[in-house]
Amino acid sequence: MSIRDNAKELLKELPLNAYGEKVTVVAAVKFRTVEEIQEAIDGGIEAIGDNHVQEFKEKHDSIVGASRQFIGHLQTNKVKYLIGKTDLYQSLDRWDLVEELDKRSKRAGIVSNVLVQINIGCEESKGGFPLEEGEAAAEEIEKREGLHVLGFMAMLPISDDEAYLASLVRKMRSLYDTFRKSHPDVKYLSMGMSGDWKLCIENGSNMIRIGTALFGKRPGY
Repeated sequence: MSIRDNAKELLKELPLNAYGEKVTVVAAVKFRTVEEIQEAIDGGIEAIGDNHVQEFKEKHDSIVGASRQFIGHLQTNKVKYLIGKTDLYQSLDRWDLVEELDKRSKRAGIVSNVLVQINIGCEESKGGFPLEEGEAAAEEIEKREGLHVLGFMAMLPISDDEAYLASLVRKMRSLYDTFRKSHPDVKYLSMGMSGDWKLCIENGSNMIRIGTALFGKRPGY
């Protein structure tokens, strides 16, 4: 099937999550051409997520019809290239990035929407705040004049133990629900990629980041 057909099929079959909420699909567009991305948008995808700042810059003016999100690891010295052009930063994973994004946003006279990244699998290879610090971190970030917390993001570790993975999603959902009680603007729990999105939405995620299932394998993989 074409990318457009893949998008239509995915959106058609996408169920509500375990809480009866609509699930938002973010197309992960790493190494994808403008033509491929536009085809996914034409198939109904309403949000696209970049991993690399250079790619974001190169493609920004050529893509229409979808919100622009940044979903990859973000270096502080590259924040300046995204300010005012990004609808949601999904990977706010450490304090120096909080400081830089807040500073740049205030300087530009805008408020940047963010998700607080949690290292739910306690993996050294991944960024993010520890789960037990997630609520306090989100509270502190929300106090910043240039930032607005809309939820949380996490990546599941690689494991064949689905019960374990499901328990991690439920822990994230608990954090999300707790924070949302006092922050009604919170609306996204971003968990799930091409290989695990079904498990994630079955346990409470309401935003998924999909690449391969939309576009096929990347060249060279």
